[in-house]
This record gives sequence, structure tokens and C-alpha cells, in this order.
Amino acid sequence: MGPLRAFCWVALSLCLPLLLPPSDGAPAPGEEGACQQYTNKTCEECLRNVTCLWCSNSKKCMEYPVRNILPPSSLCKLSSARWGVCWVNFEALIIAMSVVGGTILIALSICCYCCCCRTKRSRNLDKEEEKDARQREQRRVRQEERRAEMKSRHDEIRKKYGLFKEDNPYARFEN
Repeated sequence: MGPLRAFCWVALSLCLPLLLPPSDGAPAPGEEGACQQYTNKTCEECLRNVTCLWCSNSKKCMEYPVRNILPPSSLCKLSSARWGVCWVNFEALIIAMSVVGGTILIALSICCYCCCCRTKRSRNLDKEEEKDARQREQRRVRQEERRAEMKSRHDEIRKKYGLFKEDNPYARFEN
């Protein structure tokens, strides 16, 4: 997560000054007519105040309609609307931010999926290893039981036919 966090901070530090330029001597946002006074002037002058929206077709500077997420087309077309910076129209800004946001969301989703799968996979591997160990132990125990059973059967058959190896016949006789 470290490289992703660093990337986000770098992207934010690079994009923030472009989107929100410092307001040098611009009127306060709440002042009446703060944006309208820059109509028929330059885009840069209008956008010094972050609450203003510049329409390049009509060269009008107007208050950004904060109640709407996007400015209505009756106010200004998205292709000619400028907000934050003059060199990017609102339409391109929306598309670029959507692409960047979508890419980040997809990357985060992939990272989360990979992290969850790795954790799940390691848990599954541990469970499988434990299961295999139990099965090996059970097979070993059954094999030992079969060996003991076979040995007892063979011993019974040897006794029956007199082939059972008793004590060593050459052992010393004790009086």
C-alpha cells in the first residue's frame, strides 16, 4: 500500500495547484457581483476567484452554480466552460478526472482482490497441509494395524502347523 499512497500524494500535490490557483486580490467569494465584474475581461482574471466560472464563447464570468454538480448547458456549454484553470475546458476536465478516478478504483479493486485472495489462499494451503498430515497419519496408523493383524494371523497359522518359532532350541538347559 506504500507505493499507492505515495502516488496519490504526488498526484494530489501536482493537481491541486492547477485546479485551485491562489486568489491574488480577488474579491471575497460572498461579495455580490464578484464574478460579474470580470465579464469581457480575461479568463485568468475571472478564475482568480475559485467560485467563478468562465464561459469562453460569451466571455462571461459568472458564479459557479454550486447547487448543480455540472453547470447547466443553458448557462454555458461544457466544452466552453472553464473552472479552476483556463487551459482545460470543463468537458475535458470531467473526462480526465473520470478516467483517473476509474483507473484508481480499478487498481484499488485489483489490489484488494489480490490481497484477499493471497490471504485466503494461504489459509487454504494451511488447511490443506493439515488435512494431508492427518490423512498421512491415519494411513500410517491403519498400516500399522494391518501389519499387526497380519503378523498375528501368520503366527496363528505357524502355531497350527507347528512352524511357530518358539524359544531357541539350542538354548541352555537349566537344571
